[in-house]
Amino acid sequence: MSPIKQNPRAEIALTRLGQLHPKLIDLGLDRTHALLEKCGQPHLNIPPVIHIAGTNGKGSTLAFIRAMLEQHGKSVHVYSSPHLVRFNERIRLAGTLIDDDALADLLEEVEARNNGAEVTFFEVTTAAAMLAFSRIYADFTLLETGLGGRMDSTNIIDHPKVTIISPIARDHEHFLGNTISAIAREKAGIMKSGVPVISASQHPEAEAVLRDHARTLQCPFIHIGTDIRITHHKDNGFTLTWGDHVITCPAPQLQGDHQIDNAVLAAAAVMLAEPDITSAAIRSGVASANWPARIQPLTSGQLVDRCPASQNIWLDGAHNRHGAEALAKSLKRIHSGKWVMIAGALNTRPAADFLDALKPLLHHLIAITIPDQDASLTADALSHTATELGIGSTPAPDLNSAIDIAMELTNGDMPLIIGGSLYLSGHVLTENGTLPD
Repeated sequence: MSPIKQNPRAEIALTRLGQLHPKLIDLGLDRTHALLEKCGQPHLNIPPVIHIAGTNGKGSTLAFIRAMLEQHGKSVHVYSSPHLVRFNERIRLAGTLIDDDALADLLEEVEARNNGAEVTFFEVTTAAAMLAFSRIYADFTLLETGLGGRMDSTNIIDHPKVTIISPIARDHEHFLGNTISAIAREKAGIMKSGVPVISASQHPEAEAVLRDHARTLQCPFIHIGTDIRITHHKDNGFTLTWGDHVITCPAPQLQGDHQIDNAVLAAAAVMLAEPDITSAAIRSGVASANWPARIQPLTSGQLVDRCPASQNIWLDGAHNRHGAEALAKSLKRIHSGKWVMIAGALNTRPAADFLDALKPLLHHLIAITIPDQDASLTADALSHTATELGIGSTPAPDLNSAIDIAMELTNGDMPLIIGGSLYLSGHVLTENGTLPD
């Protein structure tokens, strides 16, 4: 998937900058600090920061925070990753995705200031985002870690307004450690002395690590489920109770019970960062927040047009077991029967863990190789894994062929879920002609 297609300058600069370090990922903060020094320390002059780390739900939580603050009349910068289709999705300036020319200018400026030093792609783009955020007014900055937390390039803010830890699960173990405790220690690294931290409900081992680190840094520790209670309603709405605050919210536009947890994380963050936030703004933000490829219904577009009008198609980017378990729970709520799945996956994590969580729901799986991804499992390999798990499976040469096979299997009478990787989600949105905005 090309990082951006509209502006050759930006595409060329992204390609060039991606070659300044022999590794795609090399965690550490020294290079980031050195590059920011060359750029004039822009991170010291950005709007107040809300910083989030975790394994799952970071992007959705930031989407809820942005929607709530904007409903309250505030402007918001956002730096998130990865992108689905265009690199522009990673940098949102005062509510709007960065345009092509501004992105190209920033990348070329950072490249010139870096002067050929060895830096990773993410370090360069983080510096570019900091420059942009320092030059355009906004009320808040939302930062999502790229990988881990302690040694992530976004972890250069000394005093954020609040930090958030979304649910922690096993993922990227070759970088973060092979136990929940080790991974939690990396995520906890975004905590700062005296700064409030809000944690999702966690695995007991992760919670113990987070509480201990917060205690060491004297961070107020707010825990969803203990300090903040959630009452679920039959209409998928919910009520959050935090001390004297009782806020009843409608069902989120984003599907799944886990999105209610993300919405509550977001509400707690904005209540700390913006004490004057109104209950009405929180409720409106819950109802309006949108985040592509998170159990997203595909209702129009070029791929959809090839299917019967009765065919229900959903897209999701979950890619690890924890995400698959949340997806399975949501799919059961949407449709009580079986599903057909088109899936693609990377070879960086066990595909069997992901598929096993979905197995009870699947009538058949159609496997494809994710285009333009060197780390993609082949369609044959993924199909073989599914078959070994007892899931009926067929490899397909490409997405269009997979759609054809799915239509033969469903005849419009069984819903279709496309997922297994955010990279696959980006490819689907590109082929469907429905780009994130």
